[in-house]
Amino acid sequence: MKVIVTVVEKITSEAHIDIPDGLNQPEIKQHIVDRYNTGEMSTDMNIFQVDFESISARIVQENSSPKSA
Repeated sequence: MKVIVTVVEKITSEAHIDIPDGLNQPEIKQHIVDRYNTGEMSTDMNIFQVDFESISARIVQENSSPKSA
């Protein structure tokens, strides 16, 4: 018997980054989004918490004998 198991987890990552002085709130948000989109922030991300969301299993039917023509 073959079973496909799917586990869903919510991962919370945390990064401590330096933001240039003098930016207003929309500029800070854009700076963070830009760093994330370019991949610069991914190296700073540390897994902070993992929450279990759900688990499910699906049984896959396997043919025990080949079809005859």
